[in-house]
Amino acid sequence: MPDLTEDLRRHVNLRRRAALRVGGAHGGGALGLSASAALGVLHRLASSPATATEALLLLHELQVHQVELELQDEELRASRAELETLVNRHRQLYDGSPAGSFTIDEATVIIELNLAGARLLGSTRAAAIGRRFDSLLADDDKRVLRALLKGATEGREGGHCELRVSAADGSLTRTRVTANVDPAGPGYILASLTAGDAPRI
Repeated sequence: MPDLTEDLRRHVNLRRRAALRVGGAHGGGALGLSASAALGVLHRLASSPATATEALLLLHELQVHQVELELQDEELRASRAELETLVNRHRQLYDGSPAGSFTIDEATVIIELNLAGARLLGSTRAAAIGRRFDSLLADDDKRVLRALLKGATEGREGGHCELRVSAADGSLTRTRVTANVDPAGPGYILASLTAGDAPRI
């Protein structure tokens, strides 16, 4: 659930920064109108000497609102740049890992895999995504995998098993696999501990 107090504090801080950037003698007289409502009223107020002061206050409010939007845009751009940096770093770490990594759903359908995982399968990532991981295993190994996933679901960490994975060319690779519940949603993250170096049998 969002922290409404923190959101309010952030909004007030943004408002204060916008007002300081605009400056002027009318900083404390903002009327609190939205920009669309203020535009309609400003023309009427500015045309009468009796309401010129109100027009100036309203103009100041519009200026503060504009700068507030500019500050929000700056923050969003900075957040986006930071997020892109984190995503790129994650991708480099993920694809640079010598261990095969697979994200699978509860039916063992491959949702994501890294380059080492694709090499283990003798396939491309695009071809592997959407396939059931357990379809690449012998029947005995399917049962072993199910037991490993059940242990991960029940919170037993550090479990591993040895599986024989069938590659696209029909050869089998014996590899040790660990499984953890995917923190991003239902499913699991498998790590093949010997993806690059496991002997083919």
